[in-house]
Amino acid sequence: MVAPTFSTIKTDKPPVTATTSASRLRHVISDAMSSAPPAAKDDRLTLISVSALACILQDILHEGLGHGVTAWLSGAHKITISTVAMQSDIDTKWISANGTLVNLIFAAILWPILRKPQRYSPTLRYFLVLALAGNLFTGTGYFFFSGVANFGDWAAVISGFRPYWMWRVALVVLGAISYYASMLIVRAQLLPFRGPEPASRRIRTLCWTPYFTDGVLAGVSGLLNPMGLFYVIASALPSTLGANAGLLSLPSMMRIRRRSAQESGAAANVAPVAQIRRSIAWIVTGATASLLFIFVLGRGLTWSR
Repeated sequence: MVAPTFSTIKTDKPPVTATTSASRLRHVISDAMSSAPPAAKDDRLTLISVSALACILQDILHEGLGHGVTAWLSGAHKITISTVAMQSDIDTKWISANGTLVNLIFAAILWPILRKPQRYSPTLRYFLVLALAGNLFTGTGYFFFSGVANFGDWAAVISGFRPYWMWRVALVVLGAISYYASMLIVRAQLLPFRGPEPASRRIRTLCWTPYFTDGVLAGVSGLLNPMGLFYVIASALPSTLGANAGLLSLPSMMRIRRRSAQESGAAANVAPVAQIRRSIAWIVTGATASLLFIFVLGRGLTWSR
């Protein structure tokens, strides 16, 4: 057996170091990411339908179960409920207060339900998050709105209290603190929906779609209400566009807070929510409910005894 001989091999290539290896690895990863297919988008029509259903649920809880049922149990003989307000032949502070209180109670029920989100499909989970957001934002936003504008449910609740200015300031402070806390709660539920990019386009879509859907639905249904255009301008639009303003701010809020390394590490351990696919069942249900909301409840329903 002949032992191999070794000779010096000359080459023009630079020596491979750890630095050049890391650089090549980064280029390979970058090329692979750029050639990867884009992430599937959520179905916009299904998002709109889910948003409409969450908006309708929040409104019925507020006007129907909150104001309407309380007025009936309080002895009212005639009640008219529309998408913008409830009218009855009696008026008490409990009737005024219970609209927002029912919203907050329902949000308190939804919060633990969302503690085990793996039970739900992406679409149902999105609906539950929007229902939580709508009830929280309406419930806490009414404190702030009534304190600033001196109009609405909680302006009626504190009517006659002295000193009145102090009660208005208390409502503003309570509203601001509780609304911000609500945004943090909703933000935590939306984290798994966030895309990998710093400014998640998916989060913008999931937050802005319900905001504009709710605004259109409230405005169109409000035009038919029996109380006139005033309540569309003074109640329906402010309580919808104003109360849900947190949905516009959440994408930016999530992008800013994502700079925290500690939070980024925790978020990495959260299983991402899959895309929301087109669902004929959700679309048909949303369309049907929207038509009933606009043309039936929008015109007002009256009960007498």
